Amino acid sequence: MTQGRNRLIGTLFVAIAATLWGLMGPVTRTALAAGLHPLEVALWRALIGAALFAMHAAVTRKVHIDRGDRLMVAAFGVVGVAGLLASYSQAVDAGGAALAAILLYTAPVWVALLSAALLGERITRRVVLALALATAGVAGIALSGGGGIRITPAALGWGLLSSVAYAMYYLFGKRYFERYTTATLFIYALPIGALTFLPFVDFRPKSGTAWAALVFLGVVPTYLSYVFYSAGLKRIEATRAATVATVEPVVAAIGAYFLWNERLSPVGYACAAVVLLGVLLMVAGPSRTTQDEPPHP
Repeated sequence: MTQGRNRLIGTLFVAIAATLWGLMGPVTRTALAAGLHPLEVALWRALIGAALFAMHAAVTRKVHIDRGDRLMVAAFGVVGVAGLLASYSQAVDAGGAALAAILLYTAPVWVALLSAALLGERITRRVVLALALATAGVAGIALSGGGGIRITPAALGWGLLSSVAYAMYYLFGKRYFERYTTATLFIYALPIGALTFLPFVDFRPKSGTAWAALVFLGVVPTYLSYVFYSAGLKRIEATRAATVATVEPVVAAIGAYFLWNERLSPVGYACAAVVLLGVLLMVAGPSRTTQDEPPHP
């Protein structure tokens, strides 16, 4: 296979993964509309995804984690996995799928800030400009109108909290995604994350639509997206993959529009583009991730 064809296939795989992630918000809203609580949606998604990752790790015979790393993996399950799954479902419930996806994609900016605070990495002019664009974009979205999207303090708060939780994946990945496969880590982190918010879950009767949405969330944007993303990363560099993956909020916005008639005002869409511009500015710089850059859980 030629290098050009290999890169093209890698780019296609990452685009497929990003498309699958983009469906996460609209289908989460389907589960919520079926009467489920956001935390129950997050719980079932974690458990279904964990079962699939367990089978994957068993087939590849990569299930072992060193004893010295188990505490950190458990902490990642509590802070990263539980934090992201719970806050993202709450963000969709509070403000809609499109807004949640846009806010989630401010994560690279949080990575830069947290890396500077916790790891002593230098904040460059590129980082400052990206932060300014993302902040201005989010502020503009908060002031914009739209239909089917509820721009409230709760929606903005949960959405930004989900992006901070997702930023933890990159910080955690600086060490652990180089040593273990994503499947190996997730067979422990996902169940631990689920157990974290289990005491707060309000289990409700589920219709066929609710179960279909839950199974979809566990299989497609949680597991299959990882399979395609990992296959893509074997063929292209992480920075290129991260750039291609910015199609995710676009897919989320399109899906939310057709499924739920969610739409921002023209000003809101312009501000969303400013947020994505800030993200692209971040990922276009020197790569902060390894070839095993972690995908969504």
